Amino acid sequence: MVKIVYFAWVRERIGKAEETVDLPAGIATIADLVGWLRARGPEYANAFAKPELVRAAIDQTHVKPAASIAGAREIAFFPPVTGG
Repeated sequence: MVKIVYFAWVRERIGKAEETVDLPAGIATIADLVGWLRARGPEYANAFAKPELVRAAIDQTHVKPAASIAGAREIAFFPPVTGG
């Protein structure tokens, strides 16, 4: 089981702030997880329609799409952050 947290417009499009899921076999990277999430329904497909725009963190450490999710307790998805 892994906790998935959604922030900003990712959360708004999915309609929930977080969920705990039991990932199926074969989901090994952030990119795999995004693909699996996109197939879960139209709200997920909408949130991840342009996956290159969504950033990810594993246990509060920013990661790339190829990052392994093995052993992750929490995975967060959020849009790019800008300063000002």
